[in-house]
Amino acid sequence: MALGLLFCASTEAARISDLQETDVWEQVFRFFSMRDEVVRTALLGSVFLGISCGLLGSFIVVRKLSLFGDTLSHAVLPGVAVGYLVAGEKDPFAIFVGATVAGVLGTVMVNLVKKTTHIKEDSSLGMVLAGFYGVGIVLMNRIQKLPTGTQSGVDKFLFGQAAALSATEVWMIGGVAVAAVVMVLLFYRQFLVGSFDLGFARSLGLPAGVFNFLLMMLLAFTVVVSLQAVGAVLVSAMLVIPAASAYLLTDRMNRMLILASVFGVLSGVLGAFFSFLGNSLPTGPLMVLAASTVFTLSFLFSPKHGLVSRWRKRRSGQKRIENENTLKAIYHVRESKGFAGEGVNVKDLASRLNETMEETFRRLQKLKATGVCDVKEIEGRTFAFLNPDGWLRACAVVRNHRLWELYLTNQAEYEPDHVHDDAEVIEHVLGEETVRRLERLLDYPAEDPHGKLIPSLADLQRSLTQGNQGEKATGYRMPNQ
Repeated sequence: MALGLLFCASTEAARISDLQETDVWEQVFRFFSMRDEVVRTALLGSVFLGISCGLLGSFIVVRKLSLFGDTLSHAVLPGVAVGYLVAGEKDPFAIFVGATVAGVLGTVMVNLVKKTTHIKEDSSLGMVLAGFYGVGIVLMNRIQKLPTGTQSGVDKFLFGQAAALSATEVWMIGGVAVAAVVMVLLFYRQFLVGSFDLGFARSLGLPAGVFNFLLMMLLAFTVVVSLQAVGAVLVSAMLVIPAASAYLLTDRMNRMLILASVFGVLSGVLGAFFSFLGNSLPTGPLMVLAASTVFTLSFLFSPKHGLVSRWRKRRSGQKRIENENTLKAIYHVRESKGFAGEGVNVKDLASRLNETMEETFRRLQKLKATGVCDVKEIEGRTFAFLNPDGWLRACAVVRNHRLWELYLTNQAEYEPDHVHDDAEVIEHVLGEETVRRLERLLDYPAEDPHGKLIPSLADLQRSLTQGNQGEKATGYRMPNQ
């Protein structure tokens, strides 16, 4: 599709301001039918830009060099102005060379300041960013005062205008995108190791410095060729935001590269689309807004790191802890009565929990919804009954609590009356493997520091299998019953 669009693009694309005013639906139809050369050119440039920014931005994000991309995008601005002044016109090749030289010079200055002074890298990046950008703005103003300044089009390098891309500029963006894809495919392992542990990469004999330089050069080329489409002010956003969105969705680098490229392409296409709809709206800010929308969705709904997902997990965790505390209270009530009887009087349970009857009923309704408890009224009194799964879970929570109390008193030398609060928290998070290790460490104890029974795994299994074969298990028998 991209190659087809490229061959369809003419050498001089029409400007979006030249398009005839039409209604919104007509503009939508013209965009998706791609019958206008300006649409094909802008769309193709946006696709290439999204791929290269997504790929290289991923390495920038995982290396924690997001500010470096911002610095580089601002540092190339003087080179753009100098390229225009030398060529006397908006010559893509002259501007590319000037911007690349300025970008490399900015990178060298950052490293020079960092290595020869005690100034930290973030301060070096900030100084170079501000200094080069200031020089670039001065030169831009100088160009605007030239006789041909108002027609130069260099102002588009500040905020971007994908509709003003020429076929030559699209070829350059495409060339950098292809180079980025090829380099990442060929040297994925080297880039990956160098991104996460530079020392480890050197210990493997990898020329980490060479690959770091190669990555920086690809990044510089990407920034330079993206200026016309996105602008110097916002190109760093296209490097960082799609990659950051992908970072929230996966922990695998290869998947992050793919997702970041997809998000970059999607942002570029949406930016070009809305820019076309609005007629003369700047493309760069719209691309960044589209990328920010993708990031917002990832931030909210990422399965692992999303705000909504974390809220749901926290809420689910709170419900689980509340239910486990109810199960533990039921165990304690039955223990206080020598495990006699099948059910627990709700009045006794409310007294144990220091709650009103209404509050305890609400607790039991939540527990009942999980399928481990039933509430029945017998002879004017209300009882809570646990099924085998509920009883096993109640015993497990009590076991965790008492094992941890014993561990703190025996191994950490806590006083027995100082261990309850810690155990109240740990009892809900101990995994079975940790419990097995605690039991081995404490030599399979039978009682906690207060002389209470610690239900073991074997006890729990026996408590559910003592009944006759074919008899419905109740789960209420303890080993000493």
